[in-house]
Amino acid sequence: MSYIPLSGLSLRDIEYVVAVDDLRNFSRAAERCGVSQGGLSEQVRKLETLLGVVLFERTRRHVAPTPQGARLIALGREVIAAARAMIEAARVQAGPLEGMLRIGVIATLGPYYVPSLLPLLRHAYPQLRLQLTDSQTLPMLRMLRHDELDLVFAALPVSHEALHYAPIFEEPFVAAFPASHPLAHRQTLAMGDLDGPDLLLLEEGHCLRDQALALCGMPAHHDRQRLATSLEMLWHMIGAGEGYSLIPRLALHHRGEWEDLITTTPLADAQRTIGLVWRASDPREDAFRAFARFLRENTPDGCRPVADYPTITDARE
Repeated sequence: MSYIPLSGLSLRDIEYVVAVDDLRNFSRAAERCGVSQGGLSEQVRKLETLLGVVLFERTRRHVAPTPQGARLIALGREVIAAARAMIEAARVQAGPLEGMLRIGVIATLGPYYVPSLLPLLRHAYPQLRLQLTDSQTLPMLRMLRHDELDLVFAALPVSHEALHYAPIFEEPFVAAFPASHPLAHRQTLAMGDLDGPDLLLLEEGHCLRDQALALCGMPAHHDRQRLATSLEMLWHMIGAGEGYSLIPRLALHHRGEWEDLITTTPLADAQRTIGLVWRASDPREDAFRAFARFLRENTPDGCRPVADYPTITDARE
């Protein structure tokens, strides 16, 4: 086998290849990497020539790694992760949480928590630059494990051995009903009262769906004819009189215009725990735990701070 000098390998070129594999599209990969499509394509071809391997099968409508390319790209991801860990380890010596921090926030939390969080971060962490992403829990945890995110705000617990987490606050759920619904005028409600056919749910993939079913004592794969694609659509469906659901407390802010259409009722012992999640291998764990303490000290109104766990329990998927 011919000798390939390491000087011929570039972290930049490996990043390009990983981006193409993630997005399966050269144009979008170039946009992510901040280069022209022609420049990215040329560097990928040069890397293929250097390695003597075709990394991607290309057609006008299709980009996919070849079998050997997939194996090499997986190694490339490890190289990029190790390089980033080296940089972050050096940053830890310089100070807590400086520079770019890539944060993911679950979609049922982000729009209601992030607006009040940003001013706090600007004041307490002036050297921090944020790149925010919102999505469902599992895709963001996958991005976290692949070193595409640094932190994720998620409902705890998480379920992967490569991830550590710290709780921040408990967010209560309230029951939200159309104003004309019979349950809207009950003085007290038990969770068992909500397991009827009018219960509205988010579509599969949202952790809030699973939490609602669990709290109401219903099976995880309960079939429903009507599912909401987002928490906002779920709220609109309630306002339209289609049924009722559980709504996180923070999502009730600025809903005054709905007061004639929707009635909300507090529920005892119905809440979710919001926490920070990061890779167990990330050298910034102490800084992340300090960040979690700061967030805990600034728990949003209507929620309750949660003490950090004495040890991290790694669950399995």
